[in-house]
Amino acid sequence: MLHFDQTKGRADARRVPHGCNRCLSDEVAARGLISIADAQAAQRMAVQQGVHVADVLGRDYRISDYTIAAILADAAQSQLINPLEQPPDENLIAAYGPANCLKDGLLPWRRMGGACIVLTARPDHFTRHRTRLSDCFGHVRMAVTTEEQLHRAVQKHCDRDLVKRAESKVADHESCRHWDAGFALWIALCVALVGIASLILAPTTVFAIFTAWAILTLCLNAMLKGAAAYLGWREAPQEAALVTPARLPVITVLVPLYNETAIAEHLLTRLKALDYPRALLDICLVLEADDQTTRDTLGRTTLPTWMRAIVVPKGTIKTKPRALNYALDFARGSIIGIWDAEDGPAPDQLHVVAHSFANAAPDVACLQGTLDYYNAGSNWLTRCFTIEYASWFRVILPGLAKLGLVVPLGGTTLFFRREILEELGGWDAHNVTEDADLGVRLARHGYRTALIDTVTEEEANGRAWPWVKQRSRWLKGYAITYGVHIRSPSKLWRDLGAWRFFGFQVLFLGTLSQFVLAPILWSFWLIPLGLDHPLRPVLAPWAFWTLAGLFLMSEVIGFVAATIGLRKARKPWLIKWALTLQAYFPLGALAAYKGLWELARKPFYWDKTAHGVLLPKGWKAGAIQPPPPPLHPVSGE
Repeated sequence: MLHFDQTKGRADARRVPHGCNRCLSDEVAARGLISIADAQAAQRMAVQQGVHVADVLGRDYRISDYTIAAILADAAQSQLINPLEQPPDENLIAAYGPANCLKDGLLPWRRMGGACIVLTARPDHFTRHRTRLSDCFGHVRMAVTTEEQLHRAVQKHCDRDLVKRAESKVADHESCRHWDAGFALWIALCVALVGIASLILAPTTVFAIFTAWAILTLCLNAMLKGAAAYLGWREAPQEAALVTPARLPVITVLVPLYNETAIAEHLLTRLKALDYPRALLDICLVLEADDQTTRDTLGRTTLPTWMRAIVVPKGTIKTKPRALNYALDFARGSIIGIWDAEDGPAPDQLHVVAHSFANAAPDVACLQGTLDYYNAGSNWLTRCFTIEYASWFRVILPGLAKLGLVVPLGGTTLFFRREILEELGGWDAHNVTEDADLGVRLARHGYRTALIDTVTEEEANGRAWPWVKQRSRWLKGYAITYGVHIRSPSKLWRDLGAWRFFGFQVLFLGTLSQFVLAPILWSFWLIPLGLDHPLRPVLAPWAFWTLAGLFLMSEVIGFVAATIGLRKARKPWLIKWALTLQAYFPLGALAAYKGLWELARKPFYWDKTAHGVLLPKGWKAGAIQPPPPPLHPVSGE
């Protein structure tokens, strides 16, 4: 009979007795499934990585979960039970809690012979939690199942509870789920009526007030961008990690998918290029239950042993953060990462994450990687998108972090310490910019986000109306996030402090103001065109030219930030296209109006962006990396 050491807590969850590893791997070899040399190699790998040898045998040697479960059951002199064929007692699951069943890898099955039979795929999990199980159920006995069968049984019998939990993990006062669209519509109509009446009665005064606010927010944004650009320009080379972790962590990466066909083959190929140890890698493809398109696509593909699909049942809403919350309960890792369907992460990215966390302070809860685009040269829109992101991820976000301000997260290439992510309740399932909202909540709870030097390639949105729809969702989410966190300004001030509170206003209220009032700012382009400006007759010459100068200064700062970002991205050939951003941002104003309208009509609607539309020329299906962009513009660019 195997004996398993008792350990406590998540931090010790990977301490597996060597005897257990030897018995399992020797028995697999004895059955002729692997060689003795492979069995010994699997034992050594399990000890080095601090995992159960079953993980190594399953992921590196493709030994089936059923075979491993049967061997473990024989060794422990216990039953092998399939809870899908022999359903569990739902009352026992409810008593322990569906989420606890998934987290602990335990399934209270039935009461038999005066004992509660508890199923597990890893006998050491049963030993570790035996005291808790006894407190809950009295006398307990262990039986063995596979992890997949355990998960599916919990899903089958507790899907309503898990869905409800996924939709309401974040505390009420930090969530937007109680957003009153009807009230928002009423406020919007009142504001619109007041605005129209004011314009009729005093058009010049109203225009002057809006211009003053637009210039004020423009200046504050320019100052913030200028400080970030200065810090980025003077940025010293990143030092090598001071500490190499003795053991790499198990990393779970959640990849939400919806209606994906064109991107699926590319996604699987790029993920297979990751060089992280397979026994420590847990890739979860998160699918919606009604997404038959993606399920059929993946059904025609044999997934690697370290990759699995998690199907999210229907609920009251359908959003990416809801799907992430649901999948989080099934995750194996102590670090949780996020990639999007179209992502192409650097093969060594997870090693960078593991080393960065090993060297980070305890209050660093999140690591944000850099996003770039592999189809920058597809058309003008993708060029501008690439320029915008080069400035944001390589200049602005690092500058915000260095300034100690709130870092609004990007939606992908994010990695969290799991215990902190769970402490905060995961993602707000109703917020359509769950990433930015989570960045604010991290800061409010005293945690920091650090930027790491690793790049994920994505597909830039290169079609005008889909771009507007995508940007309207982002701006709508910014507005909701601002509304949620400003409910109690005094508490937000206490949580963030004066400096970060000010930065929050500039980032969220300032950004929204800039997009909404953009047409007013564009009126200053009338001057170089030789046309008169509406404010020139009512302002002193020095005041008018000061406003015009501030507008011009902000444009110069934006161009400098874009130039720095593009040089860091090694795409200097795009610098000349940065001069055309003035024709690009009007789309953002249209998106802002669309987003504000949706706040009052359908605030939680997730406008899905299609992927796989503009792949680079010469990029064949299955290619790991797209062809590199030219160092200098070529004909047609």
